[in-house]
Amino acid sequence: MNIKFWGVRGSIPCPGPDTIKYGGNTACIEISLKNPDRLIILDAGSGIRELGNALMGRILSEGPLNLEIFLSHTHWDHIMGFPFFTPLYIPGTTVKVYGPVSCGSSPLENVVGGQLTYEYFPVRQTELAAEITYIELQEGCYDLGNGVILKVQYLNHPLLCLGYRFEYHDKVLCTAFDTEPFRNIFCNDPEDASYDANMALEGEEVAQQENQRLEAFYRNADLLIHDAQYTSQEYSSSKIGWGHSSAEHAIETAQKANAKRLALFHHDPMRTDKEIDALSAQFCKNTANGKLGVFFAREGMEISL
Repeated sequence: MNIKFWGVRGSIPCPGPDTIKYGGNTACIEISLKNPDRLIILDAGSGIRELGNALMGRILSEGPLNLEIFLSHTHWDHIMGFPFFTPLYIPGTTVKVYGPVSCGSSPLENVVGGQLTYEYFPVRQTELAAEITYIELQEGCYDLGNGVILKVQYLNHPLLCLGYRFEYHDKVLCTAFDTEPFRNIFCNDPEDASYDANMALEGEEVAQQENQRLEAFYRNADLLIHDAQYTSQEYSSSKIGWGHSSAEHAIETAQKANAKRLALFHHDPMRTDKEIDALSAQFCKNTANGKLGVFFAREGMEISL
């Protein structure tokens, strides 16, 4: 299993001189499998454009592409590159797009393909040359064939968001792109008029259970790619409820799950290379994290499992 990062930012692309090292494209990851060869793409942020361009050489040399795109959710930064993905315009390309039911009664095809309307884009979805199939996923376990097992779990984000666990040839890759710790949503201040002791207790128990479920979902992962848009100070000061985690929480969760390596992902668009370097010096010391290897993901980085 080979993993390559094509986009590691959150919220919005941020190209410029201050983001050259880690990259300014939004979420997109390529997973290459062997025996048999298989290409899986995680999310279709702006990084998928460069991936598509790189794939064009493979189309010419190896024939039509059979691709699988797994969307964590359909917020703009995770699907905005889809209309610019060149293989969609090549006859013979087949694409399966997996993702959650995102907007009530709106099917995945309408949410993702809705970008390709004349109001937003000069090409309509019906004009694409590729054969595209949309498959909606729920929490559970899926056999994807050829030894690939996919487990899906809901994350904590303002929109329905999926965490993925790919198991292949005794290797495990887990993703938690947009998520934050579950917390008690009921009042826990006894002096507040709305305080209810039973509800407060139940809220704490449910939050703890959900966080433990996520730790079990990541258990023994060879690589966990986890949202780390903020620091704990940034998160607690003004970002609670925004659907993103702190680097400290990601590290603590990975340690509890006994993961081998942790890729800190979904960098804030305002975070410069120098700032990420400083955070890396703070959070990625092996002496502080025990056996867990921690690093900040960078565009172009490749990892083999």
